[in-house]
Amino acid sequence: MAVPSSSSGLLERIRQGDEAAFDLLFKKHRHRLAVLIYYKLDRELRRFAEVDDILQETLLRAFRSLDSFEYRAPGSFLHWLSRIADNVIADTARFHQRQRRAGEEVRFRSESNPEGPEPADSHTPSRELREQQGVAALLARLDALPAQYREVIVLAKIEGLSTAELASRLGKSRETTALLLHRAVARLRALLEQDT
Repeated sequence: MAVPSSSSGLLERIRQGDEAAFDLLFKKHRHRLAVLIYYKLDRELRRFAEVDDILQETLLRAFRSLDSFEYRAPGSFLHWLSRIADNVIADTARFHQRQRRAGEEVRFRSESNPEGPEPADSHTPSRELREQQGVAALLARLDALPAQYREVIVLAKIEGLSTAELASRLGKSRETTALLLHRAVARLRALLEQDT
């Protein structure tokens, strides 16, 4: 039986009608998904698209198609969210290439758009600011790492790939990959300790 706070446990609670479980499930994956989205956006697209906008659209699409998700193993929910984010990013890139035709983006409810949908989560402004600052701090530390270290940390710790999957993706042996990951995490910890 799944632990109630695990992704599979939260999904089961959602299917039983527990609305609070939905908020917990997306809150659990929000930061990791924001980091993934940041590194999936190329520099050109970052000029037009905010990570938070992509994140909100990803969560909205996930909410709308949650019934189609099938839990298979730990990490499968984040992988599913990551694929949805890939689609949102691709749609956003196509949208900006077509000179922003009106009506294609989902505009959330606001004073200027009172009929729009509510965002997937409704944090208070101060809580949202704290979360954005936390994500921004993590992104700054990751950006300070060499590209190879950053890539291995994002794939292993954020996307959740196993060492074998990581080695396959990088085209390296498992031992070399494990050593690279160890060094990358040690460097990241050293950067984080400098801030405290």
